Amino acid sequence: MALYLLFESASGYALFHAYGIDEIGQSVDAVRSSVLDLKRFSKAVKLAGFTPFSSAIDALNQCNAISEGIMTDELRNFLELNLPKVKEGKKAKFSVGVMEPKVGSHITEATGIPCQSNEYVQELLRAVRLHFDQFIDQLKPSDLEKAQLGLGHSYSRAKVKFNVNRVDNMVIQAIFLLDTLDKDVNSFSMRVREWYGWHFPELVKIVNDNYLYAKLAKFVTNKSDLSEKDIPALADLIGDEDKAKEIVEAAKASMGQDLSPVDLINVQQFAQRVMNLSEYRKNLYEYLVTKMNDIAPNLTSLIGEMVGARLISHAGSLSNLSKCPASTLQILGAEKALFRALKTRGNTPKYGLIFHSSFIGRASTKNKGRMARYLANKCSIASRIDCYSDVSSSIFGEKLREQVEERLDFYDKGVAPRKNLDVMKAAIEGMTNTASEEGKENGGTSAKKSKKKKSRAEADGDAMDLDKPANTSAAEAEPETEKKKKKKKHKLEEPQDQEMAATGDDETPKKKKKKSRDASADDEPKTATEGKKKKKKSKMAGDD
Repeated sequence: MALYLLFESASGYALFHAYGIDEIGQSVDAVRSSVLDLKRFSKAVKLAGFTPFSSAIDALNQCNAISEGIMTDELRNFLELNLPKVKEGKKAKFSVGVMEPKVGSHITEATGIPCQSNEYVQELLRAVRLHFDQFIDQLKPSDLEKAQLGLGHSYSRAKVKFNVNRVDNMVIQAIFLLDTLDKDVNSFSMRVREWYGWHFPELVKIVNDNYLYAKLAKFVTNKSDLSEKDIPALADLIGDEDKAKEIVEAAKASMGQDLSPVDLINVQQFAQRVMNLSEYRKNLYEYLVTKMNDIAPNLTSLIGEMVGARLISHAGSLSNLSKCPASTLQILGAEKALFRALKTRGNTPKYGLIFHSSFIGRASTKNKGRMARYLANKCSIASRIDCYSDVSSSIFGEKLREQVEERLDFYDKGVAPRKNLDVMKAAIEGMTNTASEEGKENGGTSAKKSKKKKSRAEADGDAMDLDKPANTSAAEAEPETEKKKKKKKHKLEEPQDQEMAATGDDETPKKKKKKSRDASADDEPKTATEGKKKKKKSKMAGDD
């Protein structure tokens, strides 16, 4: 059986005929060593056909199709043109060797051409790739390298393309930065407390919040300058007038030491930095909330923005999280405890990052493990919906959250929860209702536009009709006369129907008349034929 080799290069499709090689008795190692020599290989393989790609875009489309295991129309035409034709009802006396098995299976399904992809064929195709520039005279090695480089860049660029609004990498970076900001703000605020505490130590006991303490340190600066005039301003900062009075009284009897103006300026600048960092942390949290609602709305509505973002960052991406089973998702973040338990043959952890969810905290100690397992199951469902669905909506996440709430009530009070099938049906109905409402809104806007157009057309028509009043009166009179005629006909038809109903027996003679007419019509051609026969007989007699 003849063997043809299909080679997909960066410049076009090539078909080689391997006529001087016997597969029987050939080992892969022997083929690998023999194909390196160009003289031996060129004697066994010759070029049967080559078709270049029309453009770089065409090359990229063909490359994408080959990577997905699809045979394009160009490839089909090339194979049908260069391969020997097979008669109908007979098997082909050749086979085509391909590098990708998926492409080979698709070729056999579509065209019936037998394909094979084994180690022997792959070694031959590697040799074809090695000596490809030697088989085509007009193709230079530099041109082939340029085509490979350009196609490689465009192919990788096309693979990297994604939806800008659903970039989970931004969520990963934001949650990492949020964690570092929390640590930095806490350490810096403690430094402000310690630094300003030398000057005003009583303020630490009065104000516990770090952000408010930094604000007051910037506002007060020197405690000796505080007076009762500053109470309204302090009340606006703190939001409590009693605390403002307490601060003023504490400043009067403070035990802290005095600081130089330069030291107070440095403390004030550092407090401003802490305030800026805390404000930036708030803005970053709002950004994270919006991104999580865009990327994973169902996971966010089920477990919250922070826990959902931590799960995505720990898994590496939303697609990786969706591929994790529920048992893996349950202990994400507790890997050390898991391997320690496996090593010491102790109890494995029941939860990892899911522990920060409010559902685990609300569950009793006896049911925490059950709740973690159930919540991990619902989180895996929500992450898969967010990753693979085209329409982004939080309906499924809200329904899954309701299921978790019902399971909590079941563990605490014994109330039976709804079935999963019913909940999913309700979620799908909610999706269809929202889609129909959106369609109605779009239809309403288009209807409004059409109404406006009609009103404009009518206004134009009225303006045109003002010039021709006689024609309009005639046109208005015509439909009225037509309606009157229809009414008269209807009135005339009603008594006729009544008469037909009353004289229903009179229909039989009419039918008989019709039958007699049909019979007479049938008899007429018979008489005509008989007359013709008589004429023919008379002629025959005259001849005799």
